[in-house]
Amino acid sequence: MREVFLYLLFAGFLISCSANNDKKKGTLADITDTKVLQYAIQGKILYEQHCANCHQKDGSGLGKLIPPIKNSDYFLADKGRTARIIKYGQTGPITVNGIEYNEAMPANPKLTDLEIAQLMTYLYNIWGAKEGVIDASQAGQYLKH
Repeated sequence: MREVFLYLLFAGFLISCSANNDKKKGTLADITDTKVLQYAIQGKILYEQHCANCHQKDGSGLGKLIPPIKNSDYFLADKGRTARIIKYGQTGPITVNGIEYNEAMPANPKLTDLEIAQLMTYLYNIWGAKEGVIDASQAGQYLKH
């Protein structure tokens, strides 16, 4: 009897985990590399503090006012530009996925190279891209150009 109970309990757990995995697409649970995950966890915290209010928690943007980050051709095209926009902000029109946006993005000058690296690691690994760790040294190099 006990074996049957344990089997049913385990089977229920597996079914539950399987159902939850479908809901967790685009989450930290999708990241299997532990080093990437370490950076991405901190990056998620930074994203929620500095970016999610405008770009939304799921990266979808805010209509025609704020561009998406998730599945964004503009974002995916140039990691260096992304680092510079995070740190220094951006003004003027941009085209993202064929839609023009012209809302200024504020600068985040107090973010360190490490924080920018963590934020970028999160962004470049969370919604389907698998760019691996972007470390502080890389972020620093991106900011110089």
